Amino acid sequence: MSEYRSEERASSGEGLRAQRSAQNVIDVRAMAPIQRPMSVELATIETARMVSLLRSLTARQWQRPTDCPAWDVRAMAGHVLGMTQTFTGVARMMTTMRAAAKAAGDGPLIDGLTAIQVLANAALGVDELIQRLAAAGPVAARWRGSRHLMRRIPVKQTNPDGTVETWHAGFLYDIVLTRDTWMHRVDITRATDLPMELTAEHDGVIVADVVAEWARRHGRPFDLILTGPAGGTFRRGGGSAPALTLDAIEFCRILSGRAAGDGLLAQFVPF
Repeated sequence: MSEYRSEERASSGEGLRAQRSAQNVIDVRAMAPIQRPMSVELATIETARMVSLLRSLTARQWQRPTDCPAWDVRAMAGHVLGMTQTFTGVARMMTTMRAAAKAAGDGPLIDGLTAIQVLANAALGVDELIQRLAAAGPVAARWRGSRHLMRRIPVKQTNPDGTVETWHAGFLYDIVLTRDTWMHRVDITRATDLPMELTAEHDGVIVADVVAEWARRHGRPFDLILTGPAGGTFRRGGGSAPALTLDAIEFCRILSGRAAGDGLLAQFVPF
């Protein structure tokens, strides 16, 4: 199982915001995964920022290739809409997952899921796609945050390196789905050469949560300086600690598998 245990951790996104404001160096051992209601707030804001970005695109920018080789910007937006809509109700989620399993065949479920999402939304006009995403975003955030018994359901995930790990559904609802939209916002801004809207209060919390999970996964000491509006200074002591300095967004891209990393940066974190 993932180390995520929302019921057993005392800290939250609000605590993380306080830490970022109160000190220059954050000890990752004192950090815990984001919890509700902070997870609902972050999910709502992130989808709204994606909607704002999509509204700013020109016709040519919708056709640009992205860091996900199979998708241009238009296909990626269709995936984001599909993933958002999937988690707006139990019936819709179950129907979509059955269709995804059929589409995936013997392959990873996530491949079948993303394929049917892109296909289902391919015929939508750009304006309609954006309107549906704007409507679905708050609904999905509230629905994901309102799950109780479902949060303990095990969810298997195949990583890019072929390894399989099992999460609790609460980790998917609170953390991974928001990271997914956030990383695709990174992908689209890179593809279109547009600036990415970044704030410490929103993006900084998402990035810091990624740092904390990365640290839990590799378990080794480090000193880390992440630059940019979403960055910060993080530490885990206990031995000889390598010093790393890089842009906060590039750090997340590396951990997601979008860019190469070695040493501690080779540790994968799900997005």
